[in-house]
This record gives sequence, structure tokens and C-alpha cells, in this order.
Amino acid sequence: MLELVGVEQPDEEAYRALLSTPGCSIRDLAGALGRDAHDVAATVGRLEKLGLLTSTSDDPVRLLPTRPDVAVDALVAVRRAELDRARAEARVLLSELSTQEQHRPENLVEVIVGQEAIAARFAQLLTGTRHELQVIDRPPYASKTGESEPRVRGLLSEGVVVHGLYSPDSLDIPGAVDDAYSAVDAGETSRIHPQVPMKLAVFDRKIALLPLSVDQLVDSALVVHPCALLDALMEMFWLLWDQAVPVVPSAKADPTDARLMTLLAAGFKDDAIARQLGLSSRTVGRRVAELMETLGARTRFQAGIHAQRRRLLDD
Repeated sequence: MLELVGVEQPDEEAYRALLSTPGCSIRDLAGALGRDAHDVAATVGRLEKLGLLTSTSDDPVRLLPTRPDVAVDALVAVRRAELDRARAEARVLLSELSTQEQHRPENLVEVIVGQEAIAARFAQLLTGTRHELQVIDRPPYASKTGESEPRVRGLLSEGVVVHGLYSPDSLDIPGAVDDAYSAVDAGETSRIHPQVPMKLAVFDRKIALLPLSVDQLVDSALVVHPCALLDALMEMFWLLWDQAVPVVPSAKADPTDARLMTLLAAGFKDDAIARQLGLSSRTVGRRVAELMETLGARTRFQAGIHAQRRRLLDD
């Protein structure tokens, strides 16, 4: 497990053994591992350098393991700093390309084929995001539903601004509405639009991932680097954003009514709203009719927009 943060397997085995017998000597640790004492002494030196253990001044020396959470967090921070340096160096290398070469069409758009390749590229781009993430979310998905959620939460905890624009069918998956509310609690700014045309993710306004399939299995995608197409995709995102309504309503309205209006504006039918709110379809139908009459709306989406304008819903 610790190979990802620079700990070789034999050293990790020694560290794990030390966690079970803290305070043991090098000779004792070598006996527990069935290894030569000189070999284990070299392992101890590497573990100490990595901050995974400390040695006492006793005779014989006693080995004290560092708490795993503290030690691994420190190693992750070091590895992250190394990756940031590599990223900065890549930008320097890019500047060495001629302007003509940087703007060649084949360098502006990458084609990725295969679900695993798309999911891996998405994870890579998420990891590199430092300032802002814009996502249009709609099925189908290249990876299992919810796999990217922990990584997005990690970005939020690091201060990255996340704008999530959801389609109705993305929230009709069991548990999806609760997940969306939870994401808002974690700091995401989320809205719903009844007619989301595509899936999209834009990372730091510098690069976009655009699946080519809309209604079929996601098995091909484009990675778009800075160019007119990227500008157009971002403009489209903000146009849709302005038309959408918040996922989480303002506390000014009755919570049930406000959430009902959000689901209405997203295009949910009465049965789907009833499932989300834990009400009967008849109750939902009656309340929808009352609210539409109160708001003077002819359509459900109009009702959601009118509600937003009247401050029944707000970000």
C-alpha cells in the first residue's frame, strides 16, 4: 500500500511489524522478520529518513514507529509537492515549443477511447485541479456512479471552487439527490437544468473533458486544450447555468415546497418527486397545482424560474 508514497515493500513489512511491537531493538525486529540484522538496519535507516520511525538513544537502540496517519499524511504532502514541481517543469517545457507547434490542431484536441482510459484521464485531471472545476453531470458514466465523488470532495476541502450542473436523470438515480445535497453542504455550488445537452468537465478553465456519446455508453471522449472550442464550451456552461435553478433551496421557503419547486424545474414527474420527498403522488400533484396557480406559471419549468425570481429559491 505504501509503495505509492515511496516506501518499498520490504520496508513496509518492517514498519508493519514495528507497529505490532513498538520499542523493540533492531535484532528483535530482524528476528520477527526472519531477515539479517544488517539488512534490517538499512531498512531502519530508510524508514527513519521517511519519518516512519524514530530511534531512541538507549543501548540497544529502541525503535518507535510514527503513527500511520501522521506519517502517511506527511509522505503524501511530499509526493504532492514533487508532482507540483513536475507540473511546473512541464509548463516550462511547453514554452520551449514553437508557437506554431503549440497551436497545431492535433495538439489542441486529444481523442481518448475506452471507458477505463476516460475514467483514468478524468481522475488525472481532477488531481491536477487547483482553482476551479465546472461539471455538467448526466448519465451514462464511464466509471461507476459515485467513484469520483470522494475526489471532488477532496478538491472542495482544498479550497477549489466547484460548480455542478445536473440533469434530471442524473438525480433520478437512487440516493443521487441526497448526494447532491451533501455535496452542497461540503461547499459545492449546484444547479439543475431540465435540458442538459451533454456531459462536460472543465478544469481550471484550461482544459476540458467532453464525452462524445450522449445517450449511449461512454466509450470515447475529447480532451480539449486552450482554443476557440474550449472558450465555446465554457460559454455554453455559463449560459446553461444562468437558466438553471439551485439544487438546494433557500431557507426562506418551506423546505418541502422549496425542494419540490427545485425538482419541478428540473423536469421531474409527480411520481419521481413523490419518491424523493416521501409523499404520495396525489399529494404532490395537488401541491404542484397550487404552487403553479400561485406563481402564475403555465409549465413546471416556468414555476421553478418564477420561484427563483421571487427568492423562494436562492443559491
